[in-house]
Amino acid sequence: MVQTTISDAIAQLDSPQEWDLSDLYQGFDDPQLSQDLEALQQQAAQFRETYRGKVSDLTPAEIANCLQTLEAIGQKSGYLYAFPSLIFSADTRNTEAKQFLDKVMEALTGIENQLLFFDLELKQIDTEKFAQLESSTDLSQYRHYLDRIAEFRPHKLAEEVEQTRNQDSLTGRQAFIQLRAVHLGEQEYEPVTTPEGQTASTDAELSALLFNPSPEVRQQAYNSVRNVLKQHNSLYAYILNIVAQDHRIENQMRGYKSTLHKQLLADEVSEPVFRAIMEGTGSRFDLFQRYYRLKGEALGQKVRICDIYAPWTKGDEKPLPSVDYKTGVKTLLEALDQFDINYARRAEEFFIKNWIDAKVRSGKRGGAFCAYSHGKHSYLLLSYTNDYNSVFTLAHEMGHALHFAWIDGAQSYFNSNPPLVLAEVASTFNELLLLDYLLKDAGDDKFLRKSLLTRQLEDQLNLLFRQSTISRLELAIHDRAESGSFDQKFVNAKWMKLYGNLCGDTIELLPEHQYDWSRIGHIFFKPFYCYQYTASNIVSLACYQKYRQVGKDFIPGYLELLAAGGSLNQVEALRQYVDVDIEDTATIRSALDYIQGLLDQLQATL
Repeated sequence: MVQTTISDAIAQLDSPQEWDLSDLYQGFDDPQLSQDLEALQQQAAQFRETYRGKVSDLTPAEIANCLQTLEAIGQKSGYLYAFPSLIFSADTRNTEAKQFLDKVMEALTGIENQLLFFDLELKQIDTEKFAQLESSTDLSQYRHYLDRIAEFRPHKLAEEVEQTRNQDSLTGRQAFIQLRAVHLGEQEYEPVTTPEGQTASTDAELSALLFNPSPEVRQQAYNSVRNVLKQHNSLYAYILNIVAQDHRIENQMRGYKSTLHKQLLADEVSEPVFRAIMEGTGSRFDLFQRYYRLKGEALGQKVRICDIYAPWTKGDEKPLPSVDYKTGVKTLLEALDQFDINYARRAEEFFIKNWIDAKVRSGKRGGAFCAYSHGKHSYLLLSYTNDYNSVFTLAHEMGHALHFAWIDGAQSYFNSNPPLVLAEVASTFNELLLLDYLLKDAGDDKFLRKSLLTRQLEDQLNLLFRQSTISRLELAIHDRAESGSFDQKFVNAKWMKLYGNLCGDTIELLPEHQYDWSRIGHIFFKPFYCYQYTASNIVSLACYQKYRQVGKDFIPGYLELLAAGGSLNQVEALRQYVDVDIEDTATIRSALDYIQGLLDQLQATL
């Protein structure tokens, strides 16, 4: 077979593509959908009938066979969930997708309840026998999986209670999270038209205008989105309160000390590491403030919160050129090719086979994501708006996709989900590869080089300081939930205070910023996710610095780290494959010193 070149692969990409989900199912009328769902229900019932009440008597080899059966069920369940979920994300106004997603979630919850007994009975095995299972050669590929089960043993509930919790999620916490997604997707925004005649009316288009040279356009775009959030401020706060209270109730039932404790255990992060990250970033707000002080001097005005992504223009300079989709794809693939040709070819496949939805449309879920289906591949969603920010977003999500591609070739289903600190390493690493490529390609174009450098700084400042500030908000929210409910006034005020501490006197916080928290989906569906962007960025910077020091010899260990997935403790995996120690505070200081070095380089050009 003749290898398709990068130019051939993107020749037809004249505009952002829509994805092809046929690797999952052909459509909602595909008979395979109902057949798979029915077969899974039967398989789960048979598994329960065969093994319930007998797990403690099984041999290690028999338990290994059971785990393989459960992996097959989990894999197929993932396909059934992914298909309607992806269609709904691409168009949250698609009633058929929403209804089918609800149907599938209900059915999969029933299947999960049928199978709950196995995990619970494993947790009930006495300590001595469980230790024998962990050391058995028959279960060697599941060693880390069993270690994780042991960690959660103190927090298990009776099977009937676990089943009730699962069923309640359909109309409880998960339903409220889904309500926010549906409601936000239905909103209409006040259109904003640029002096060049470009009109933006979707969240993605309006967010792209925050990079526009015009201060008036930036403020109008910023306010257009936040005015909608203001209108529904009490609703989103009510949903957040319900979610936080549900976590509190679950903590009490399971014996977790707090929601933070529960999430850190799930994410394989120790509390000392979490606190070190929060304290380390909290002690260097001066870096964030120094950058925006320099930017304000360049703009000739104090930076407002709607100006933080403004280009560093002085009136006589033109804005950055637009980057159409074909050019953006070509640029990314060339950057990855310089790192490793096989890495780039795997990325190319996503464009050739239309596993990406990059088209801007009303009703499309905001933001971007990579959705992985074990045994197949990932699907990427973003809204490409013909700018450098979109190219970096594409690089970020492609990093996730490539990470999962390496996992898929090496790990079984139960080992395929990397801990969340590792989960963001490849995405940030990809962005750093892209940045270096663009800086080299810029040559003597000082304006472009400065624009790329400032974009990198703004991205790093976001990951290190904004994301950790979001987690500071979550600490306040879940602490408050321990003593009672809260409303929008509490969240608005706390968000403004925390952001005020970060910005100091260098950034003017507009009144509309108090509603900005409700755009952050993670605080609803995955508490304390955002600090992991900070942690992963610290690890990614450490990895990238080693790559630049070592060169191509770094690549094999890095790809082994990606392929490890969730088969190892993430602290051990980082030490083993790339010699990075996240538990060493020097790693955190090194990342912050890297930012200081970028600031020094930037200031030298001004």
